[in-house]
Amino acid sequence: MAARRRYAGETKRSHPLAAILLLVVLLCIAWCGWVYFQINRVAQGDEARGADAIAVFGAAQYLGHPSPVYHARLDHALTLYRRSIAPIVITLGGSGDKHSGATEGGVGRDYLLANGIPFDHIIAETRSIDTEQQAESLAIIAHVRSLHRIVVVSDSTHLFRIRELCRWQGLEVMTSPRPTLGRISTYDAFSRTMHEILSYTFLRMHLNIGWLHRWLEGREDAG
Repeated sequence: MAARRRYAGETKRSHPLAAILLLVVLLCIAWCGWVYFQINRVAQGDEARGADAIAVFGAAQYLGHPSPVYHARLDHALTLYRRSIAPIVITLGGSGDKHSGATEGGVGRDYLLANGIPFDHIIAETRSIDTEQQAESLAIIAHVRSLHRIVVVSDSTHLFRIRELCRWQGLEVMTSPRPTLGRISTYDAFSRTMHEILSYTFLRMHLNIGWLHRWLEGREDAG
């Protein structure tokens, strides 16, 4: 009987810890749900309208040629430019590969030049290595060039984080997602969204764990 009472007492004392763990789990679920809602709300809209510039956030390039994802972003920026949404296109991204020395920003500039945009209507930023640095570089360019309204182009799920980063830099931006390439599987759509939920969460927590940061940034070039 004494042992049974002692076990009951230990069970009761464990309840506060269980309640705290449950609260933490519920808060995590609520946070992820809120971020998921924000990502999808931004992803489903296209705010492109009259602006001072169009900014294309970089993606992978291979030996001087844009990857399919980057190709789609650049084509979308080209469409917006031809619709006279803005007179200037900014290509963002360094990440030069060791084989060709090409950068995302430089490859983007060359692609736009080849498709008829004049050289003096393109600004290529070639030093940034991730989304945060691209937003910072865009803010510097906007300040120097007196660009007040910017349409930002990237993948649909990427745009919420881009918008928040740009706003933190004091930029007024409008989001415009590039077209989807083919059919996206349920797993791939889930993977992209979880990537952005994690990226935004770590960003808000000011966590910059090297290997994890590189993995998260690398996921942006998928699909």
